[in-house]
Amino acid sequence: MERKNAWETYDKSQEKKVMKLAEQYRQFISAGKTERECVRLTEKMAREAGYISLEEALTSGDTLKPGDKVYAIHKKKLAVLFQIGTEPLEKGMNILGAHIDSPRLDLKQNPLYENEGLAFLDTHYYGGIKKYQWLSIPLALHGVVIKKNGKKVEVCVGEKETDPVLVINDLLPHLGAKQREKLAKDFIDGEQMDLLIGNRPEDGEEDAVTRRIRNLLKEKYDIEEEDFLSAELEIVPAGKARECGLDNSMILAYGQDDRVCAFTSLFAILEAEEVTRTACCLLVDKEEIGSTGASGMTSRFFENAVAEYILLNEGIEYNDIVLRRTLANSKMLSSDVSAGFDPMYEDVYEKKNAAFLACGPVFNKYTGSGGKSGSNDANPEYVAQLRKIMEDAKVHFQTAELGRVDVGGGGTIAYLMSVYGMEVIDSGVAVLGMHAPWETTSKADIYEAVRCYEAFLKAEF
Repeated sequence: MERKNAWETYDKSQEKKVMKLAEQYRQFISAGKTERECVRLTEKMAREAGYISLEEALTSGDTLKPGDKVYAIHKKKLAVLFQIGTEPLEKGMNILGAHIDSPRLDLKQNPLYENEGLAFLDTHYYGGIKKYQWLSIPLALHGVVIKKNGKKVEVCVGEKETDPVLVINDLLPHLGAKQREKLAKDFIDGEQMDLLIGNRPEDGEEDAVTRRIRNLLKEKYDIEEEDFLSAELEIVPAGKARECGLDNSMILAYGQDDRVCAFTSLFAILEAEEVTRTACCLLVDKEEIGSTGASGMTSRFFENAVAEYILLNEGIEYNDIVLRRTLANSKMLSSDVSAGFDPMYEDVYEKKNAAFLACGPVFNKYTGSGGKSGSNDANPEYVAQLRKIMEDAKVHFQTAELGRVDVGGGGTIAYLMSVYGMEVIDSGVAVLGMHAPWETTSKADIYEAVRCYEAFLKAEF
């Protein structure tokens, strides 16, 4: 089937819209490199768009009516937004669900040490990374430290022009003969991926470099070394997202899996008005490590938030059946990225079932690996409905699988939402270099993803 490059169809007015949206996205993804930062941005944008918090709605005692907009935050790392439609809630919602965590490195709880005059922070990688890609690049440290008295200390080092950056050293090629003989997965051991943070001693005594680091931490942040025990500090590539290509057609940025879909989903619901079915945008944590934990999709937060939301709706008497019907009758796009076809590595793709940059958002009927293991595998009736919605809205879209059969695979939150009986399919932006420190997307796909999500939220099914 023909895949039309979206750029070929745009007039000058549309090209301006593409570029304007891409710049908004570039600013968003540059400022939101961690889950907490993304949620903070989400809350700010939601309030500017007229949303109120679920807690405020519960406290006021007022009921919600069609057109009202509410949001809820959980653990500062998960967010959900609702815009009330005109149809009864029991007929279901139209849900966009993305994840806002990305592969990275985390500091261990007891990270600081010194070795031969160099100070390091010990790390543990998060999610599926190629470890060697994180060597010898400028890195930044983002996160929070919670002191024993409950005080929260925000940390961000490496993003301002005046900030120092951090680095994980690689071995020089002159001494790397044995290293080059290793498989890529063994090129560097996970325990060697420690962050170089200092070389200047405080005095001539033992551990003088780490003593200076401890003093700097106390002076700048008022934290002690033991405060690392209750810290959440993430190591990410330093620097802002950039336009990519001599034609400025692409975005190069950290964390586009899956924040490109988080942004486009959020933008779509904030722009939506007068929806028929209740519109919902869900942004979750921990997908890259199995959707576990209190802020992951396996938690009951979303179900609980929907229950609270039902309780507030005008003319609805809450009970468990209403909740279950609402969830079962909902439709969802699991807004997650897909692997873009790269001609440099074409042997791992099956070309006629691959995703191509600038051809619009990708619908993955199934993901998983080794016989669709761990996949949701959407029903054809639902796929047919989505085809019509996209074609009626003149959205460029494509379908794909995640590589050749038996080559690899991956998963999303789709199967976790399908447990409620709702229809779910994966739909997102094609990415080159997925899970690398810097990933590439097409501006046209970002624009078409927003159009896709807007059309979905307005759909009546």
